[in-house]
Amino acid sequence: MSQNTPQQRAKQPRSAIAGPYGHPFHPILVTIPIGTWVASLVFDIIGLASPDPEPYIRGAWILIVIGLIGAVLAAIWGFIDYLQLGRTTQARRTATIHMAINLGVTALFVINLLVRLSADDDDEVSIWGVVLTIVGLAALGVSGWLGGKLAYRYGVRVADERTQMEGFR
Repeated sequence: MSQNTPQQRAKQPRSAIAGPYGHPFHPILVTIPIGTWVASLVFDIIGLASPDPEPYIRGAWILIVIGLIGAVLAAIWGFIDYLQLGRTTQARRTATIHMAINLGVTALFVINLLVRLSADDDDEVSIWGVVLTIVGLAALGVSGWLGGKLAYRYGVRVADERTQMEGFR
């Protein structure tokens, strides 16, 4: 495969800050918002069942903040990888949808945080916050499926098969 094909270019890091060949940083960073936003839902559920929900309410919004920071970092590194995709390729179209959903999810969690912080009562879990979290996580699941398609079907930032063979010798 020539180094100049859109497929081969998509496997290469745009710069050293994107992560080394075959091991990009973007997939590592996405674990931060995914993990913290799922954990915020767990805290909400515990808070709903707890006689003293206040620590879980506070924990949930702290987790959302950490997730937002992680989402910004993941978006930066994801955009670096996005720039390697040929403009007219199916991979670029899929990545554009992936990016748009993730930006929407991030905006949804900003709104979620604002809803929680504007609540008058710190003794009750925000039902609207829980609903926004569930909707955000569902959309994140769709986006994650598209991210998996980019990596595992289209091979974006995945080492080529010759390099992969090293693990099977």
